[in-house]
Amino acid sequence: MAGDDSHLQNDVVSIHCINDSLGDDELRAVLSRLGDDKDKEVFGLVCKRWLRIQSTERKKLCARAGPHMLRRIAARFTRLHELDLSQSVSRSFYPGVTDSDLSVIATAFSCLRILNLQNCKGITDNGLAAIGSSLSSLQSLDVSYCRKITDKGLSAVAEGCHDLRTLHLAGCRFVSDSLMKALSKNCHYVEELGLQGCTNITNSGLSVLVEGCRRIKYLDINKCSNIGDIGISSVSEACSLTLRTLKLLDCYKVGDDSILSLANYCKNLETLVIGGCRNISDEPMKSLAASCSNSLRKLRMDWCLNITDSSLDCIISKCRELEVLDIGCCEELTDAAFQQLGSENFMLGMKILKVSNCPKITVEGIKKLMKSCEYLEYLDVRSCPLITKAGCEDAGIQFPESCKINFTGSLAEPDVLL
Repeated sequence: MAGDDSHLQNDVVSIHCINDSLGDDELRAVLSRLGDDKDKEVFGLVCKRWLRIQSTERKKLCARAGPHMLRRIAARFTRLHELDLSQSVSRSFYPGVTDSDLSVIATAFSCLRILNLQNCKGITDNGLAAIGSSLSSLQSLDVSYCRKITDKGLSAVAEGCHDLRTLHLAGCRFVSDSLMKALSKNCHYVEELGLQGCTNITNSGLSVLVEGCRRIKYLDINKCSNIGDIGISSVSEACSLTLRTLKLLDCYKVGDDSILSLANYCKNLETLVIGGCRNISDEPMKSLAASCSNSLRKLRMDWCLNITDSSLDCIISKCRELEVLDIGCCEELTDAAFQQLGSENFMLGMKILKVSNCPKITVEGIKKLMKSCEYLEYLDVRSCPLITKAGCEDAGIQFPESCKINFTGSLAEPDVLL
């Protein structure tokens, strides 16, 4: 018994605390190998030392806090790269983020690269000026639906944040061509620009923008009603090597010249939204299909009333990488657009297809589509009088097992092309 006790005592003495064996650098190495955020949170629960290391290494944080709490956060998370203070439309709080908060962020978060302020309706140009004067390393800013901000505050950001890559300004109605000039002059690395609903931006603004910003990959100018062919042609020519996504929803001044310019210059275009652009016709779309046959993956052209079977047939036959297609409310389309489909040698990678409000497309057209779309996940046939659930069953149509068919509007729509 005495011998056993001595053996146990030796074992106890030989046990060392992991904190005595591993230094901070080793613990950081362990933390860096944890891929899951939940695992990283658990890491910080071990002890105060591990919590301190976890805090100093944390790069991303989503918070709801005033100036006092932001200072405490800054003291704890000293290497924070991404800060999300955005509010949802349905669950905002009062007064929300203010200019005082932005002043704290500007001085306390020196390493910040990404700042999300979406729906923070209390901020003004003064707060943005503070950001521009202190966060020179900022690369991404989202101030969508911050309705008080103007060109003045955003120009201050452009002048102080020359490394800006991403800027989202959806719903900022006071933004105009003046900001486009400031971005062109100061932010030559911009790759992603969201201007949805910025109706004061014109063709001149876009033309000036791309004089200095020639690396744009993503441009959302949905509902920018003062932009037309001249502006789009300037973008397509200047950003021909980089442009991948272009959104022009309800830009009613956009017409055939824009599509022809895209076909001539942007041969790597992956996503195009032209819904509501009613002046676009068949021949330019055929040219685009030929130019982007290997790249185009998402195409929304609902309410393009001049589109007929000939261009849709060309798009389907040439763009074999197409995964999402919206042709809703294109009233001239018929089953003839799908005449090449149905053979075993003609298979499509289509995952989402919307043909709602197409009165001339019938069950026979859908039957041909299904023979070539074995990967389809969502089909919208609402308000198609010649396509019913009973009719599809009678025709013996075999839908893919995982495909959801929206006959009546009872299913939620995918938002991949909003």
